[in-house]
Amino acid sequence: MGTELLAPLDLAFWHLESDAHPMHLGALAVFAPAPGTAPERILHVLATRAAAVPRLRMRVRDVLLPVGGKAWTADKDFDVRRHISHVVVDDGDFMAQAGRLAGELMERPLGRGLPPWRMYLIGGPAGGPFAVLVKLHHALADGMRAVAIGAGIFDEIAAVAGARTTARGRPAVPPRSWPPDPRAMAGLALGRIGEVGRALGVGASVVRAGRLGPRSTTAFTAPSSGTRRLATADLDAGRLKRIRRAEGGTANDILLAVVAGALRRWMAERAEPLPAADPRALVPVSRRRPGVATASGNRLSAYLLDLPVTEPDPLARLRAVREAMDRNKAAGPLRGAGAVAVLADQLPPLAHRFGAPLAANAARVLFDLLVTSVPLPRSALSLDGCPLTALYPMAPLARGQSLAVALSTYGGRVHVGLVADGKALPDLDRLAAAVEEEFTQLGAALTGTDRVPVP
Repeated sequence: MGTELLAPLDLAFWHLESDAHPMHLGALAVFAPAPGTAPERILHVLATRAAAVPRLRMRVRDVLLPVGGKAWTADKDFDVRRHISHVVVDDGDFMAQAGRLAGELMERPLGRGLPPWRMYLIGGPAGGPFAVLVKLHHALADGMRAVAIGAGIFDEIAAVAGARTTARGRPAVPPRSWPPDPRAMAGLALGRIGEVGRALGVGASVVRAGRLGPRSTTAFTAPSSGTRRLATADLDAGRLKRIRRAEGGTANDILLAVVAGALRRWMAERAEPLPAADPRALVPVSRRRPGVATASGNRLSAYLLDLPVTEPDPLARLRAVREAMDRNKAAGPLRGAGAVAVLADQLPPLAHRFGAPLAANAARVLFDLLVTSVPLPRSALSLDGCPLTALYPMAPLARGQSLAVALSTYGGRVHVGLVADGKALPDLDRLAAAVEEEFTQLGAALTGTDRVPVP
């Protein structure tokens, strides 16, 4: 794989990062042990398979042109052992220990002189379950691309990749270079004119979407501390399908409504009054076209959604979310605060270098939290014969943000990963429990039985 310029949105994520606000995605994959499983063997498999993924051998370097740009280039001194570590947790509740450790590891920024990723093998008592924490810088991949890269460690995907006959490491699209072919200059100029017009329209939508009023809860106004906590929740995918059949909408609509109900329950437990304005969620949307080879960088937009925490009825919350998301989809991805990602994709590299401090502080004005769904393969997955039992995705926190919620469906369960600022939300475990309770509450609302009382 040759030199490839960072796409504008990738460059934005690279410049938005600071020591207190690392911009990496993550996932905590939990495995059941197989007979004869040994940490040394798992570490060897992880190292071998990660080293075979071309994208994981790339680092970011400066370039002369375009001014302010950066490029992906192969790390000539790549050593996979720098990126994979083994951490042992104490005896006891393995998931609680692994979650605590994963939160601490997510605090640490990735080294900038190396390919920006890390894997940690988290081992528990001998013969028990183990986990792998994967961290990928957001400049390296968006959620869908991160899944494709991370999936290379699994037996099933590694076997398919090993059987390919194409040259290893060849990019799906030609690498970006500068300057462009002179024959393409005229078309490039016309394209830039169109991009400027679109950027102005997107920028106007973003400005209109900004909100300067009071935030919905004191947890969302707490200053960033740079600390991280991780909590997890598990929901029954079968029940999710039954709710969808009964009420319509999408699975994502239902999960957004559950998050809204969980926030309401959590605020009540904190003895916080209901907010005057519902908290705003940024809901990322992939702009990748299924089945079409695209560049390796981020291809994102997002929708803006007011989560109806002030609505007491769970079914009414679901209907409000469904109607709002339908309006978002009808308007398209170039409206509202979610269009920030599209706007960033239109700006030149120099604008990202000098505009990063301003952009970093814009998130708190535009939205209160991020809620994203990450698609996973439907087939059963394993690592060296050890079956994958759960995978909890983790999203980064923007500056001024205290909470991000990511969801993925695998093995008949919806796995929810909640990442929070550790000081702003020390009771994150209660919010995770509220997610499970509100999911039960929504299902019970369809039958009128087994309700979970709201405090």
